[in-house]
Amino acid sequence: MERRRTGDWAYLQQGESGPVLLLVHGFPLDADMWSGQLEGLAGDARLIAPDLPGFGASQPLESAEPLRMERLADGLADLLDRLQVSEPVAVCGLSMGGYVALAFWQRHGQRLRGLALCDSKAAADTAAARQGRQAAAESALAGEVDRLCEAMTPRLFARQTIQSAPQLVAETAESMRGTTPATFAAAQRGMAERADMTSRLPQIEIPSLLLCGAEDGISTPDEMRQIAAAIPRAEFVEIAAAGHLAPLEQPAAANQALRRWLLSL
Repeated sequence: MERRRTGDWAYLQQGESGPVLLLVHGFPLDADMWSGQLEGLAGDARLIAPDLPGFGASQPLESAEPLRMERLADGLADLLDRLQVSEPVAVCGLSMGGYVALAFWQRHGQRLRGLALCDSKAAADTAAARQGRQAAAESALAGEVDRLCEAMTPRLFARQTIQSAPQLVAETAESMRGTTPATFAAAQRGMAERADMTSRLPQIEIPSLLLCGAEDGISTPDEMRQIAAAIPRAEFVEIAAAGHLAPLEQPAAANQALRRWLLSL
């Protein structure tokens, strides 16, 4: 699938009819992680999957200053303007992409018709987690991106995925290792500074989907059930045999849930 460009952003696009669904990737990945959705949901929606700044084929970051979720949310709004999308859209974000999706709801809520959070969180980092991100940022700038990605990779996948789909795991790890030190550090610092959205969840009044891999040890099913319980019109779906990258690991099951959610919009 060929990437398109507008301004500093690169993106993938598939589908010509139905609601616009903006797919926001996790860290440190790019739009390719949504390949199963771009192929499987093309008949249900107009799908737009951008490479966030610094990732994939988008413009590289010039510094390692914090890449704030608010900046990314505003960038998504600008991307929609560039693509002449004026109608309300659905946004689906995974992990860091979920943080961006929540920031988009907060800053551009009038442009949203639906919100999906995959393997993500509403709470801000704990003090220990912030320290860990800052340490990872410093290590990345010291040239240790490969080591950091090697340590991260097993935590992203379910055991079954690691055993049955080694090529998928290897390709994902290779994509992660392509992240520049500045981008790796900037994203970690931006996530460390993200706002706590827990108290805002009851104010989300649009149809929402909370999707989580059953074996996700980063954004656990129990944590995501609590998020769903706090959002008035939310549904929680647990994806079997998946870890932190549920839509990538089990695209058919994820697409079934996403398709049902899209039909509710």
